[in-house]
Amino acid sequence: MEPTGTSVKGTDVDRRQTRTVMSGTTASCSHCSKQLSALQRCSRCKQASYCGAACQHAAWKGHKKTCVTLNDVIEKVNAAAANGIWREVIKWEGRSQEMMENRPDAGCENVLQVFAKAQMGGLNETGNSTHALSVVGLEKRRVEVLGRMQRFRDQGDAMCNIGDHLVMLRRRQESSLYFQRARNLGQAHGFLSIECTSCLGLGRLAMAEGRTQEGLDLLRNALVCAPLSEGDHIVLELRVLQCFTDALFRTHAIDEVELMISRYREAATAKSDTYFVLHSLYVSARLHEVSFFFVTLEPRVKWYTSL
Repeated sequence: MEPTGTSVKGTDVDRRQTRTVMSGTTASCSHCSKQLSALQRCSRCKQASYCGAACQHAAWKGHKKTCVTLNDVIEKVNAAAANGIWREVIKWEGRSQEMMENRPDAGCENVLQVFAKAQMGGLNETGNSTHALSVVGLEKRRVEVLGRMQRFRDQGDAMCNIGDHLVMLRRRQESSLYFQRARNLGQAHGFLSIECTSCLGLGRLAMAEGRTQEGLDLLRNALVCAPLSEGDHIVLELRVLQCFTDALFRTHAIDEVELMISRYREAATAKSDTYFVLHSLYVSARLHEVSFFFVTLEPRVKWYTSL
């Protein structure tokens, strides 16, 4: 069917169509859903396909809202990402595959990272688990691309990110596999930040599953690696200290908690991070409360119950 040149509200609709013939396969019309082996695709957005001009004209009122060229999509995504407007970025995620076509691995990785960050922004703001699921899918694709590019540190970070989001989705076994992969990679290449983050993830999982001693050993290993890590090691150290002090409280290891609190407070003050400073004070208050029980009340309880 050749273009007729008919316009809808000043737009030459039919000139945006090109015939798409799919031998041996069928596809459905974007308007009437009729299954055909030959459809005409919108040549502007290349997303919608129609069985003829009549369906295209009928669908134009709704389709024109999303009929955007690939270059325009890229501009919109970049602008929204630069301004932290995650909803606008996510709106175009359906075009991500098209954005990566015929691009080198570096370009594909950048596209995946932009959409993954937008989904993480959505997760932080709404707490909706669908965002976590999207992050996992995007980061898994990033891991493959980063491996081809031999960017192993970034690949390890992506694996740890997958592990963290799988924990949110309660998929602990799969999460453990990704943390272990990241740890192996960190050890193989000497990336202490990756080993630290992966041990932190594995330690938290072990504690949650009741493997207390294994969890504490992993957290201690993370604490050894943290000060030697690349980049902003203080934030990493604070994350480990936060988790480690909480884990020690569960085991009533009061003496070790006292040592950790001092280190925790110093690191939090050095970073001037309000959240960690407040948490360190909270842990300190809990310590005094627990110490009061063991030193003052517990002997009296034992004496009373022995009567």
